[in-house]
Amino acid sequence: MAEKYVYFFGDGKAEGKGGMKNLLGGKGANLAEMTAIGLPVPPGFTITTEVCTEFYKNNRRYPALLQEQVEENMARVEKLMGKTFGDPKKPLLVSVRSGARASMPGMMDTVLNLGLNDETVQGVIELSGDPRFSYDSYRRFVQMYSNVVMGMDGDVLEHLLEQMKEDRGVKLDTQLSADDLKKLVGLFKNKVKEELGKEFPDDPNEQLWGAIGAVFGSWMNPRANTYRKLNNIPSEWGTAVNVQSMVFGNMGDDCATGVAFTRNPSTGEHLFFGEFLVNAQGEDVVAGTRTPQPINKAGGDGSLPSMEEVMPQCYDQLMQVQVTLEKHYRDMQDIEFTIEKGKLYMLQTRSGKRTARAAIKIAVDMVKEGLISEKEGVLRVGPEQLDQILHPTLDPKAPKEVIAKGLPASPGAASGEVVFSADEAEEAAKLGLKVILVRIETSPEDIHGMHAAQGILTARGGMTSHAAVVARGMGKCCVAGCGDIKVDYRTQQFTARGGSVISKGDIITLDGSTGEVMKGQVPTVQPELTGDFGTLMKWVDKYRRLGVRTNADTPHDSKVARQFGAEGIGLCRTEHMFFEGERIMAVREMILAEDIEGRKRALSKILPMQKGDFLGIFREMKGLPVTIRLLDPPLHEFLPHTEAEIEELAKVMNVSVATLKNKVEFLHEFNPMLGHRGCRLGITFPEIYDMQVQAIMEAACELVKDEGYEIIPEIMIPLVSEVKELAILRGHAIRVADEVISRYGIKVKYLIGTMIELPRAALTADAIAREAEFFSFGTNDLTQTTYGLSRDDAGKFLPFYVEREILPNDPFVAIDQEGVGQLVKMGCEKGRQTRPDIKLGICGEHGGEPSSVIFCHNIGLDYVSCSPFRVPIARLAAAHATLLEELGR
Repeated sequence: MAEKYVYFFGDGKAEGKGGMKNLLGGKGANLAEMTAIGLPVPPGFTITTEVCTEFYKNNRRYPALLQEQVEENMARVEKLMGKTFGDPKKPLLVSVRSGARASMPGMMDTVLNLGLNDETVQGVIELSGDPRFSYDSYRRFVQMYSNVVMGMDGDVLEHLLEQMKEDRGVKLDTQLSADDLKKLVGLFKNKVKEELGKEFPDDPNEQLWGAIGAVFGSWMNPRANTYRKLNNIPSEWGTAVNVQSMVFGNMGDDCATGVAFTRNPSTGEHLFFGEFLVNAQGEDVVAGTRTPQPINKAGGDGSLPSMEEVMPQCYDQLMQVQVTLEKHYRDMQDIEFTIEKGKLYMLQTRSGKRTARAAIKIAVDMVKEGLISEKEGVLRVGPEQLDQILHPTLDPKAPKEVIAKGLPASPGAASGEVVFSADEAEEAAKLGLKVILVRIETSPEDIHGMHAAQGILTARGGMTSHAAVVARGMGKCCVAGCGDIKVDYRTQQFTARGGSVISKGDIITLDGSTGEVMKGQVPTVQPELTGDFGTLMKWVDKYRRLGVRTNADTPHDSKVARQFGAEGIGLCRTEHMFFEGERIMAVREMILAEDIEGRKRALSKILPMQKGDFLGIFREMKGLPVTIRLLDPPLHEFLPHTEAEIEELAKVMNVSVATLKNKVEFLHEFNPMLGHRGCRLGITFPEIYDMQVQAIMEAACELVKDEGYEIIPEIMIPLVSEVKELAILRGHAIRVADEVISRYGIKVKYLIGTMIELPRAALTADAIAREAEFFSFGTNDLTQTTYGLSRDDAGKFLPFYVEREILPNDPFVAIDQEGVGQLVKMGCEKGRQTRPDIKLGICGEHGGEPSSVIFCHNIGLDYVSCSPFRVPIARLAAAHATLLEELGR
């Protein structure tokens, strides 16, 4: 049987159907479906996505049978319409449109009114009795075809159109006469020849194949490529091409065209919502050359008459159609329609794009209306959409002056005075000022300033740079890697590419969802997380199996995460506590001490501070598990770097500046992320980990004894690569913990586990599980060490790798399932072989990324842990994982 490349629809019959979206594309499948359920759809045919794939594989050549199948189906359309393609007496005109399986609105090309030339236009005049309409369609065709198919700059012919209107003293295209439009066609064709050196094609068949090739070609245009990358749409899917008989909305005042949504796509309100234009074609509605009118009275401001008032019969018919479509598809629909001589035709329907807030409201409402089940309601909201509503957002109605654009590293919006150092940010915050911390790049020492700031802007760094990761953890708005700005610490200002100079104290606004940097203050809108959101999240928790914890280092973060539904803390990073206030001096004193006694003296200053931190966190997480990672980063991050800092510390320690400088130099490491950090610190300086375990256990014992808490602290030893490391440090921890418990005279259960963040640890997880009661997979470092990439430096070239499709995604954003993911899976399996009841979780940034959460569910982890503001996203993704598993997807 010959391969079928073309599928027909028309006269209530369709060869394809809605379930064939992969083959027919969304538009083609829905045209077939609308035809089959009896809606008024102009007849046509769909060329499949397989042809697009072959088109690119075979150097833009079509399959051998395609031309024959196109001609056969064109004949079927001709028979239904009573017209012939290319016939000068009764010409059939067609549209040629794209249609990928995933909606990509406006990304690919369309050609309307195809089949017109100097002869067929006379036939259109004869059939319509309207020369003006006929020449309007002809000039539109030449204008569109020359741009879409022939590659001519669209502004060239648009300029001729504007010149004609100016010469005639009119403002609107509709005010030009038939003779004006006829003259324009001639001017357009001459200009095409002048610009491109070739004639505009008159042969309708040449026009048709030119348009089909252009639409297939538009699958790989820059805007389509960008859209696919942003929405994770594979390039190998390809687009279908839909060839459909034309119906005309520009034949007079009893004609119109419009776009509508069955519900409001911004708010989700159950109100038919859209715009239309009388005597117009589809592109006029979106081109902005004429102000569209509202579909119904409720959707406008009263300044323009609605379709409900102007064309009441067609409006009633459209209302019936939209109800039919929503009931049939059981989802909010985005529809396109044309009215020709008082008759309604449907040109498209698809599930409409919507804001996160609208998605939640529509899902909850449709469950209440009985259109969909709770499970379907959960699946209707994309986890990544929740980012839009978990942070303050800019008021969409407010004016803004964009001066630069970087990476949208952490969602939300923030305004404040510009400061250039973390200390300034902290001091300003103490005075009640709102500030934006602007840095070339941030480091762990900036943590206090980042915490104090409303938002963070960096000139360097990627989506997983220090600034991005920490900002997301704090729920702070962040724009990272903003190459449009040049930061000058000396002059305390930054210069934007357009020439704007922003000085310390000037106010700017950041949009962490778009990466935009704006001059001045732009008002924000706070999120509402009750009502429909609360209803949806109850369903989410009913269906998910995977636990969701948070990465939190402070009582405040713990409280926020618990409000977002976190079921405990999966990662408390104690090093962030070390940078607070006066502690850094004690930490430096400890690191630079000459002997163990000196280190213990310094640690005794830090102990009560650490204990206070843990008391606050345990109180906020009452009754929930808390995993605390012992000190992990390299010591050099804590050391003084400036002359002033070294001199100040030398006085405190009562040593010479020269001695201190030598010590700092001795501790310097060329590659500190692979150096003296993690458990290696605990092995060489066991007193550091002993102090931390003591602080953890004293805090736990006090709360159990004095306040009746039930606490099971989970002590996590980082960067283990050899089971002997863990055995030694576990022994130390047990000794200290049991001594504290004995001193308080009570019973407190505790767990000791490790972070699996090195390939060797995953490979030997069965041995490591002998000493570990839980594993937490640190996928940030596991990705670095598996790929041999520096997370902070890879942002310079990883976007190029993704753009060139060497990598499908940034592996620091979405877990590399084939490599890093297999190490995690292996670690789980080996760990359970040795210790069947071992608790397994993940605490890298991947813990809040939807596809990574689904992967974690599929390999059988007990929980994921992520930053507080991503907890609802992880909860929803976990529910999706369960429901997709039930559906076998």
